[in-house]
Amino acid sequence: MKSWVRYEQGSEIGFGLMDGDDIAVYTGNMFDNPTAAGKTVKRADVKLLTPCVPTKMILLWNNFNALAARLGVPTPTEPLYLLKPGTAFIADGEAVKKPKSYDGKVVYEGELAIVIGKRCKEVSEDQAKDYIFGYTCSNDVTAGEIIQKDPTFAQWTRAKGFDTFGSFGPGIVTDVDPSKLVIKTILNGDERQNYPISDMVFSPQKLVSMISHDMTLEPGDIISCGTSVGVGSMRPGSTVEVIIDGIGHLVNRYEE
Repeated sequence: MKSWVRYEQGSEIGFGLMDGDDIAVYTGNMFDNPTAAGKTVKRADVKLLTPCVPTKMILLWNNFNALAARLGVPTPTEPLYLLKPGTAFIADGEAVKKPKSYDGKVVYEGELAIVIGKRCKEVSEDQAKDYIFGYTCSNDVTAGEIIQKDPTFAQWTRAKGFDTFGSFGPGIVTDVDPSKLVIKTILNGDERQNYPISDMVFSPQKLVSMISHDMTLEPGDIISCGTSVGVGSMRPGSTVEVIIDGIGHLVNRYEE
């Protein structure tokens, strides 16, 4: 399985196609006909960064039929979503940090993430596939007790927007049909989530199309597709893994 990654080596930032332990180096623009540089670097010799730098991360709520049934809420007729700021983004292997201003439950959510490949505005569902560059893994971390803390205003952005609460990576896979795949979330070695992507209310193409009628999507933007049953809290010292065979394996530790 090959995936597009960004990496740091010394003072240099590069990108390329990772295959196992090797990264074939490319130059130019990842999203616009990059050129092979004819050399490789070892994954062990570099630090992986987030595989792209989004202008925004869009996150779905109530986008899986099984979770809607568990919560006793109807499936939505249009995507329900919020945004995370760029200051929340971290890469595979980096630490999710406990906010100093918050002592409540912090929740993991293993998700599929869509990566946009070119500027996308008001496209049809049939056109949307041409704007999807690929897919990666996402852990939508949430300070759960903040959401309904104020009864006059649901604080979704604050709850999900803390620094380090937007983990995604390690790479972007372009040649895959995610509808046939399964998402697993592992907490400290124990499987907590195992659900099929095919249970999504809105498919990736439908999400891209509908959201593109609300806002322009830019190359590198992320749509994290929401989660299903099995969400839970984690304590400092916990390790969370989001595994989507065929796409990637994202690992982050939750720390004080």
